[in-house]
Amino acid sequence: MATLCKNCAAPLVFDPATQRVVCRSCGSSFTAEEVESEAKAFAEDKRAVDAAEIYGVKSEEDEILGNDVKEEFIDCYIYTCSSCGGEITINGTEVSTKCIYCGSPSVVFNRISKEKAPEFIMPFQITKEKAVELIKAQFSKGLFIPKEVKNFEPSAVHGIYVPYWLVDARHAEANMYSARFKKDRYSYETRYFGRSGNIIVQNLPVDGSQMLSPKITQRLEPFDFSDMKNFDEDYLLGFYSNTSDITNVQLDEIVAKRCHEEFNNEAMKTFGGSGKRLAGTRQLDLIDRDVRYAMLPVWFVTYKYRGFQNTVLVNGQTGKVVCGAPWNEKLFWFFTIMLAIILSVLFIAALRFWIVPAFFSDPYEYSRSYRYNSSRRDPRTIVLALMVVLTIALFTVGYRFLSKAVKQLRLSQSASLFFFTKKRQE
Repeated sequence: MATLCKNCAAPLVFDPATQRVVCRSCGSSFTAEEVESEAKAFAEDKRAVDAAEIYGVKSEEDEILGNDVKEEFIDCYIYTCSSCGGEITINGTEVSTKCIYCGSPSVVFNRISKEKAPEFIMPFQITKEKAVELIKAQFSKGLFIPKEVKNFEPSAVHGIYVPYWLVDARHAEANMYSARFKKDRYSYETRYFGRSGNIIVQNLPVDGSQMLSPKITQRLEPFDFSDMKNFDEDYLLGFYSNTSDITNVQLDEIVAKRCHEEFNNEAMKTFGGSGKRLAGTRQLDLIDRDVRYAMLPVWFVTYKYRGFQNTVLVNGQTGKVVCGAPWNEKLFWFFTIMLAIILSVLFIAALRFWIVPAFFSDPYEYSRSYRYNSSRRDPRTIVLALMVVLTIALFTVGYRFLSKAVKQLRLSQSASLFFFTKKRQE
């Protein structure tokens, strides 16, 4: 149902800029705690009905005759807008949405009062306009990002409260690692290292929506949990939200995986060598069953480029921008090839006019000067070595940049992220 203004009966929405619930019709504003709709008590029993119950079930005649009826409403529910009476289509986990007919914000109170009620909520602090501004500022720093992307116009901007579980846990781990070390000029040896210890985590945020990839949501961290408030459904007004749909087993698996990754990364920093590898591991996780259910704010901004839908996420509290952007491949390869040509010309010139002539002009003197004085190093050799190292380093950085850009772009264009935002009412 929609929560209405007590002064003019227009729908209320939460404003991140003022941190108050406001009426865009008469300009009234209230704190979330001040807003109390008399209709909430009646709306708690008003549920979202499976669309198959309304449209997709067989008639009595079809049952008798045995006719096949195609059911088109599988993961779909119908909720009636309390402002205009229109039918709002929602999925199985949505808690708040907007009516596609009158635009009024609607909260499915039955789902938060009797089914899955969050304990805490972190209200949006970044406005929609600010979120778009932050993305454009981030894109403006990209050398290879096309101008059309830097000056994009969003096709959709969704403020969504994502369900999270805040977990306290103790993780103990004992690992065996292997690494290669140079033994002499031509051979290597493998050495083994044992590392053990424990990690204590508090308020570890675990995304409770199966539709969103952890690779995306984990990049939104960190959140400042000092801004959290006791849950009040009025913070949802004007925004979309979902309930959690992960099981306790899935929650335990995610916590164990994240703790292991953190321990493993820190442990590998304690020894040197190359080709570091985890040879064996033993782990134990003690997870506090008193997990807290909270809703955290995220802006989902979608734009089109060359026929592809790209979605960028913005932390609704801190303004952190997550996910990549399309990049100009032609410009990138042009710079790469030009840099390779310049380095090749410098390398050939150094060989042709400096290093080789010095050797062949007086090979006996050259050999005698540097053979019997081990403390003296030929500057030509040093320069040549530096050029080779610089060339390898530049191409390594370029390769890593390319790999990172491709991964981030794939996340931005992932099907799961697109469908998660596409299902929201416009």
